[in-house]
Amino acid sequence: MTRSLARWLLVVVLLAAGCVSAPPLRTALTVSPPEPAIRFGVDTFAFPNESRTKNRGKPDLYANWCFVMARAITQFHRFARFEPSAPRVSAAEYAERVSRITSRAPWRSPLPPDDRIVIPGYASLYEFSRDDEAAVKAGMGGRFWTWVHWTNWRIGFPMPRAEQEGVAQETLAELQAGRPVQWLVTNFPTWEMNHTVVVYDYRVDGGRVDFIVYDPNDPTAPGLVRFDVEERRFWSTRLYDTGVGPMRAFRMYYQPLL
Repeated sequence: MTRSLARWLLVVVLLAAGCVSAPPLRTALTVSPPEPAIRFGVDTFAFPNESRTKNRGKPDLYANWCFVMARAITQFHRFARFEPSAPRVSAAEYAERVSRITSRAPWRSPLPPDDRIVIPGYASLYEFSRDDEAAVKAGMGGRFWTWVHWTNWRIGFPMPRAEQEGVAQETLAELQAGRPVQWLVTNFPTWEMNHTVVVYDYRVDGGRVDFIVYDPNDPTAPGLVRFDVEERRFWSTRLYDTGVGPMRAFRMYYQPLL
């Protein structure tokens, strides 16, 4: 990629990000946090995106699905409905319903309850993915296009701290509206973390915001990413198999091109 093209792409993303309407960060911080946008251990997957390095030789390894899994959290949140009292269906039918849910673009408006795709026999995504793991995985679709998504190149560019403040500002606005937010997170050029998480809650403590996240690599406990308001930067405070340190965050799958 030429330097001029890279700069042009950077400008496009910054301009697109600037189109999102959100109150100033310090104004957003004065609003009491609402109920979490999703419930960890209820609206999240029971199985993990597995590490290749930690599971060498495992025959049924489920690795490199983190972007698909994180995106699916929003898709289930917007387009699915669970009916625990309804009769269960076959694994093939469950897989087909998951495919219909995850084929809908995650930035589309939520469906009305009566129009949502029904998952019968289960009360939650966690229960469904625990008991019918194979069917859920079969319906999740492919992962190739998440690897080559055109915005993944962002990890290679130093982003201004004003842009990172904008990510925090927009994320707060979305959470206050009851919508989870998917992030691309990275500490590149270190290769420890080029990953994705779903932000679903936050806490304000003085000059910092603790964003609480679902990490596809760890279905057992929430993660935590801290934003320092004065420094205008993110810190990987508690992410699975990741050291504490500075990182960058970018929103994903909230517009057709982003």
